[in-house]
Amino acid sequence: MRIIVFGFRPRTKQRRAVYDALLRCTKPLRIWDLYAFASGPSRFTNSDPKVRLLDEYFRLLGLSSYHASTRMIEDGSFTLSNELWRISSLNSSYTMCPTYPFALLIPRSVSDEELLQASTFRGRCRLPVITWCNRDTGAVLARSAQPLVGIMMNMRSNADEKLVAALCTQIFGSREQRRKLYIADARPRKNALANGAMGGGSESSSNYFQSEIVFFGIDNIHAMRESLVRLRDYLDTHGSASSDGMSSFLRHGGWTWGGGNLSSMSASVSTLGDSGWLIHVQSVLAGSAWIAARVALESASVLVHCSDGWDRTTQLVSLASLLLDPYYRTIKGFQALVEKDWLAFGHPFADRAGMPSLSGSGSMPFELSRQSSTGSFSSSPSRQASGSFTSQAPATSHTQNNYSPIFLQWVDCVSQLLRLYPLAFEFSSGFLVDLLDSILSCRFGNFLCNSEKERQQAGISDSCGCLWAYMADMRALNGGYHVHYNPFYEPSKHNGPLLPPAAALAPTVWPQFHLRWACPMESQAGELEAQCRNMSKRFTELQKAKEETDARVKETTATMESLAAELQNEKVISTSAKELASRASRESAAIKRALQSLGCKVHFSGDGDCTVGIESNPTEIPQKSVYFSSKEESAGTGVSNEKSELSVSVTVLADDVSNNPINRFCESLCPLHTREGGCRWPDAACAQFGSQFVGLKANFDAFDRLSIYDRYFQPE
Repeated sequence: MRIIVFGFRPRTKQRRAVYDALLRCTKPLRIWDLYAFASGPSRFTNSDPKVRLLDEYFRLLGLSSYHASTRMIEDGSFTLSNELWRISSLNSSYTMCPTYPFALLIPRSVSDEELLQASTFRGRCRLPVITWCNRDTGAVLARSAQPLVGIMMNMRSNADEKLVAALCTQIFGSREQRRKLYIADARPRKNALANGAMGGGSESSSNYFQSEIVFFGIDNIHAMRESLVRLRDYLDTHGSASSDGMSSFLRHGGWTWGGGNLSSMSASVSTLGDSGWLIHVQSVLAGSAWIAARVALESASVLVHCSDGWDRTTQLVSLASLLLDPYYRTIKGFQALVEKDWLAFGHPFADRAGMPSLSGSGSMPFELSRQSSTGSFSSSPSRQASGSFTSQAPATSHTQNNYSPIFLQWVDCVSQLLRLYPLAFEFSSGFLVDLLDSILSCRFGNFLCNSEKERQQAGISDSCGCLWAYMADMRALNGGYHVHYNPFYEPSKHNGPLLPPAAALAPTVWPQFHLRWACPMESQAGELEAQCRNMSKRFTELQKAKEETDARVKETTATMESLAAELQNEKVISTSAKELASRASRESAAIKRALQSLGCKVHFSGDGDCTVGIESNPTEIPQKSVYFSSKEESAGTGVSNEKSELSVSVTVLADDVSNNPINRFCESLCPLHTREGGCRWPDAACAQFGSQFVGLKANFDAFDRLSIYDRYFQPE
């Protein structure tokens, strides 16, 4: 949709060289000249797409516990099944159908021999196979190419009829009622009949049990190409930034939209209608919605085909699957849908995008000649030679131009559904735009060549970068707030099939894609999404900050509780220490009173020592001191021994041991004094050495054993 004009000064000799260089770079003759190959190894490696296809088959069969691997493909152990359907490896070497995938999902009751017979009755051997199935109801969505009924419409195939009948299993819960089969022919009826002259045609409902034939009337690839050209010309002519440098406001005398020349305005609007693009988009939407309604509401099976089964058929079955299965409306599921229905089942991306491709005969590059006026390339020889008949394209210049925006048209349909159901899709319109740009950039190898077989022959997975890995890396940088994510996505709102009514299927021009070059300001339809995305990001940041604050508050609270517990423990220890100090004080007072009652002088020093002086004779004799220190460990009180010790220094002056009043008083008070009058020193906490001076240093425990308490001496 972008038109770039190069201007040269007069008599410039470089015009031809620049033109040839642009043509050589934009439309290379060989596939190896594409940027995906010429740029060298990419850090976005591409895993084997066959593995991803098998994983999708396993999901459809309800075998999600199985995971595909390269070894499983090599040894052929991927042929799993459930009670209704199975995976066949008949086309593992692409001998039956070169444009079909290596693994096919088919009814379990049909053998591989019958499949091989049925393939000969369909165009390009594209026999009916299952592309989507509902395990709960047993309904299937199948695809194929047109049957080869001939000009008389009387050719039949028992194998094909059995295969199609196997798609219509009995309805669950009913032993006799068989589900209905709809055969949806995407072409107009007259085109289907005209194909009979070239060996093709359409089915007869009389040959297929309980079936109904429906024609959707969707035009061929050439009509789509011409429609897009007219749409591009309309946007370029009436856009705000046209390729000729003239704004639409300056056309037709400056009154195109100014209000005076309504005839020119009507003419320009009719030009949009004449392009036919929106009509074609509506036809694809209506056909897909009809198919989805038959499968969802009637539990019917639908077989879809056109002429070759890789353009209109792919559009219809993939869009119907998107409506039926919520998984395909996620980013991961959308990737699986594109890889299954578009890449694996052989949509000719190289032919439709005007890129070079490979021949069907080998892995060597097949050089294609440039077209003089159309700027595209001819179809690959494999598609012209395979099958029983040639394409239905008329013998005009169309036969040399197979470019057509089929995939672009399908993505446009997806954007219309995204507009109708903004809560149902995980991806945004920006994701679809980046997908289309990446396909045409030739930067990745996912959409090169025309089939799975050709991509395998060219070694695309090993040589080129992967688009899906690149887009996943982009999303990983910004997390859930990347532009690819739809900020309004709520899967719980649409967890079932989407069945849009016919009145809602009125498409509009896709602004993010079609208007981004011609009308840049008006194409910013995603501003609301961006603002919502920023608000959601800000809300998440605030919520995260709140959670961090709550965590810090909890941590602070726990620390405070721990400190409170420690403080309480310290209070208990302090109280215990105070009690011990109080008890020691009382004991000291009791001892003091006891010694004073004996006529002793008691002096307590500042460090807790006590000096007791007893004097019975005015004449002092030399003193001799004896010190005892008795220590007893405190049981868990945590109080220092220095506080619990009571040091007492006693000085005794005596002439005669027998006449010393201390001896007499000691003998009368000592509870350990024997009847014989003997002293049990040092257990009695006293000492007697005749008339000598005795110095005694005892601690609190020594006085404890004296049993001198308040009960002997009342406190003052």
